[in-house]
Amino acid sequence: MRAWAAWGTLRDPGEAKAWLMTIVRNEFCRRRSRSKGEASLDDVEEAQLPSLPSFEAGIEAAQIVARLHATYREPLLLQVLGGFSCAEIAAMLGTSEGAVMTRLTRARHALRAQHADPVKVGAAR
Repeated sequence: MRAWAAWGTLRDPGEAKAWLMTIVRNEFCRRRSRSKGEASLDDVEEAQLPSLPSFEAGIEAAQIVARLHATYREPLLLQVLGGFSCAEIAAMLGTSEGAVMTRLTRARHALRAQHADPVKVGAAR
């Protein structure tokens, strides 16, 4: 809501992502300070942070993504690794935004299924 209310103060639309992340960070700190007195991101204990994935988990994740059909893998990697929007991906792939959103949804569903049951090799093809 804060971002929506302050949308008019955004000077450079190209920097919207960084601007929004700043708002998210500030809101996180604001909510933590309300619940526990003064707090900052430095106050988060290591036990509260998610653990780093192991090397094996990284290889497993890469193998699961590699099993995706190229139709789903390509837009997923463009979004996750490239940071591109659906509109940008659609332009790159020569398709519509709706098609990209559908492919991303199907890719995520296939990844969840593969992660839940790794025996389903090639189920997303």
